[in-house]
Amino acid sequence: MRPGSLLAAANGHAAVALRDDVRARAENRPAVYRMLGNEGEVVYVGKSVSVRNRLLSYFRADRGEKATDIISATRRIEWEYVPSEFAALLEELHAIQRFKPIFNVQHKLDRGFCFIKLTRDEAPRLMMVRQVLSDGAVYYGPFRGLGMVRELVREVADTLELRDCPPSVRLRWADQIDLFNADYTPRCMRADLNRCLGPCAGRCTRTEYDTRVTEARRFLEGDVHRPLNVLQDRMREAAARLQFEYAANLRDRAQRLEAAREELVALRRTVESLTFVYPVRGHAGDDRVYLIRRGRIRAEYAWPKNEVERNRLLQHARATFARREQGPAPIDADNVREVLLIARWFRLKPHELDSVITPDRLPRSNDAEAANLAV
Repeated sequence: MRPGSLLAAANGHAAVALRDDVRARAENRPAVYRMLGNEGEVVYVGKSVSVRNRLLSYFRADRGEKATDIISATRRIEWEYVPSEFAALLEELHAIQRFKPIFNVQHKLDRGFCFIKLTRDEAPRLMMVRQVLSDGAVYYGPFRGLGMVRELVREVADTLELRDCPPSVRLRWADQIDLFNADYTPRCMRADLNRCLGPCAGRCTRTEYDTRVTEARRFLEGDVHRPLNVLQDRMREAAARLQFEYAANLRDRAQRLEAAREELVALRRTVESLTFVYPVRGHAGDDRVYLIRRGRIRAEYAWPKNEVERNRLLQHARATFARREQGPAPIDADNVREVLLIARWFRLKPHELDSVITPDRLPRSNDAEAANLAV
């Protein structure tokens, strides 16, 4: 028998042993499973509401399918039972983030979402991006409407005169000018059109630019009036100097920014609306309660069995929802996927919203009224 045939036979025997182990031990209930390779490394993570059936399906896959490749690389299968499909979805996400298995492509997310990024450059820039990276930048979102967000970013950057050139462009601050280099021509026309402070041409100090960056952050964190006020002040100044064409241009930009602001407020409500107590029925009565705020799981409880546990849950829920969180807080790579996953869950399963309890519907006192909290 040739070496290739020997390897195939060995893999075949290993697959049979794996299949027999699944048949003997796995139950048809929600679970998250891990496929482990030769060195015990996790090569794939998956989830299912009926894990026995799901795992056995891998052994029925045709040659060339991804499932066959996964089984060929697998030497052991582990699984952990969880209460529900929702719990499996969350645990799968966290396991993929932790182990980064080679057979898991990027976790399935809704591509309709985007983010606003404030870069970590010497002179930071505003950008519309599709994903959050661990690069030290500040991210805001998630938002829907790529075109609208892109237009919003452009208007805010123009209004606050933030640069949009590549980070490789050399900066020359007004208070750090090289006297032996006379070339201070801006690299683009935005500076001449009053849409960039021109840090590449010595037209502003670092402090002046940092002030505008701070204004951009305030805008993204809730102070949406600030760039509008800047445009309106410039419009009045232009009209006073009889620069009516420039004033009209500023008026049009203010109107576009005002329209974009309304859209931004609506987009923020999408994430803000994902704030509630979410009771979830579980397998064999293992019901759970999730406290979700701004699309993130803040706490998970087993379903309360008595009044003491119920009151403790309600007290924690009220405290979680009452805690002040300034504006739409920046989001990082560790939690953005959870926000998107939960948003997608309720978008695909809108009937699940029928069981949630919003903060305004929580009982105000620890009395018999709390008994209304039910799955």
